[in-house]
Amino acid sequence: MIKIFIADDEDMLRTALVSLLELEQTITVVGHGATGQAALDHDPADEIDVYVLDLEMPGLDGIETARSLLTRDPAVTVVMITRHARPGILRSALNAGVRGFVPKHTSAEQLALIVQHVHGGGRYVDPDLAVAALGFDSPLTDREIDVLRLTQQGASVAEIAATLHLATGTVRNYLSDAMAKLGADSRHTAALEAHRHGWI
Repeated sequence: MIKIFIADDEDMLRTALVSLLELEQTITVVGHGATGQAALDHDPADEIDVYVLDLEMPGLDGIETARSLLTRDPAVTVVMITRHARPGILRSALNAGVRGFVPKHTSAEQLALIVQHVHGGGRYVDPDLAVAALGFDSPLTDREIDVLRLTQQGASVAEIAATLHLATGTVRNYLSDAMAKLGADSRHTAALEAHRHGWI
């Protein structure tokens, strides 16, 4: 029996999915919630085999939640569900360790098969989402992505420097380069633009 947790802020969709997946003989839903934090807070965490996470949720989004879950326990499996695949978001999800990436209109029967597949060590990416999500590559370097991600999280330049073990001047240079590439007038605008494209 594969034990799953579902996190999705659309209550009607989530509860319907819980009910339908419970009809599957190989799956049991051990918990569900409206936020990524609910997935992180579920106790006991070690009873969950697969997390099914909505990409866009208040607070921690699906990718941030996946990163935290997989950092805590690399053995768990994450499937991401989404209505929209922004350019670059699939790559971010896969880099975070997500093993399944599917649209929200996927039937419960199909999702059950995908959950079984990824739980067995496979990977599944919906072909249409792949085409949409990989539309174009990020112009940002890894370090520029790091400083913009921390900017989005509300960190000051000094805090970013301390977190990344860089000089403040180096951080400012990375931010300046990222702003130029994205045509942004501030580091915060650059972070918003990068997030909109799914690069952070």
